[in-house]
Amino acid sequence: MTGQSVAAAAEEEEQQVVEPEKFLTAGIGCFPEMKVVMVGYALTSKKVKSFLQPNFQKLARNKGIVLVAIDQSRALTDQGPFDIVLHKLSGKEWRRVLEDYRDAHPEVTVLDPPDAIQQLHNRQSMLQAVANLNLSGPCGTFGVPKQLVIEKDPSSIPVAVKKAGLKLPIVAKPFIAKSHKISLTYDEVSLKNLEPPLVLQEFINHGGVLFKVFIVGETIKVLRRFSLPNINKRELSSNSGVHHFPRVSCAAASADEADLDPHVAELPPRHFLESLAEELRRRLGLRLFNLDIIREHGTKDHYYVIDINYFPGYGKMPEYEHIFTDFLLSFAHRK
Repeated sequence: MTGQSVAAAAEEEEQQVVEPEKFLTAGIGCFPEMKVVMVGYALTSKKVKSFLQPNFQKLARNKGIVLVAIDQSRALTDQGPFDIVLHKLSGKEWRRVLEDYRDAHPEVTVLDPPDAIQQLHNRQSMLQAVANLNLSGPCGTFGVPKQLVIEKDPSSIPVAVKKAGLKLPIVAKPFIAKSHKISLTYDEVSLKNLEPPLVLQEFINHGGVLFKVFIVGETIKVLRRFSLPNINKRELSSNSGVHHFPRVSCAAASADEADLDPHVAELPPRHFLESLAEELRRRLGLRLFNLDIIREHGTKDHYYVIDINYFPGYGKMPEYEHIFTDFLLSFAHRK
């Protein structure tokens, strides 16, 4: 692939691609009794900084994992040999390159297949796999908030919302899942001020806490994060307009050590989450993603998946270095 084509693909998705560089180099001789796992990576500069942290690099090297930056100016088929290709780039050209590479090298594990990742790029298809699940049982129910896609014409939104049966307040999210920005609209008139294309979701009171479920292959890790607070009827009637939030949840908003109401802080049942993760891995064809889950306030077991992200910020996940390196090594053990 030429430098020009990669630049065009990156520009299409407004992502900055890291310059080709080897973060870790090691020959077979460095690990005389250890099978070396060659991992070629193609990540944005932001992902390189957050994911390839020094402790991760050191542990990977000690376990026989060699991380090599894929040179974007050269044909991927001329590089390697790799056991695994780890990536988080997008654009039509990059998807074509990966698909061609998979056809030429079926023995290489690509994390994850580009066509599978594509379904998480818009928020309409993103939650469809969850909506099609039937995991209701004695431990609770999983679903998705009632939602509506608005492609254009903001003046039509109030009528569309009423027709779809969505209740105020309404959460508005960009249709393309490149941004974490959301808006909260309290009144019907202000719905006209939203900017399509977007997805509208019915806001569900959840005690101001969401659960981030990180999935790395068959391993899951659950963290609490502060979220939007509950909205009561008085607040709904006394507020108006569109309220913008650049990001609802981040690592700085950790709620794991906070003094929370036990009913709000209680994590979803572990085996319930494992069943959900297993089923979504199968349906989505992905092994690296996370789920944002909320519990409806006032209930013990009514859960909603409100977002799914591919290759999320694993650097914020405790013990990610051990979890991720073990995950990479598992592919070598299968061969």
